[in-house]
Amino acid sequence: MDKNEIIEKLGKKICEDILKDTGRILAPDEVLISSGLIDSFSLVDLALIAEQMFGVRIEDYELNADTFDNLEQLAEIIVERKG
Repeated sequence: MDKNEIIEKLGKKICEDILKDTGRILAPDEVLISSGLIDSFSLVDLALIAEQMFGVRIEDYELNADTFDNLEQLAEIIVERKG
């Protein structure tokens, strides 16, 4: 699975499960955390989604805007971990 597929699947799942807006499409570089679109309570849900969908571990200390703040950055982490 390439990075673009990961971004597409993650974006769809985030819109469905976290944002509760199935009609929305997130851009790969759309700011998620520092914009407040995804709040601190939803970060754990976001990590669980990534872990369940792609079989990678997102550490608690990584759940912040410094590590990833958009789908592209999160997909890079996933691709790197899937190696």
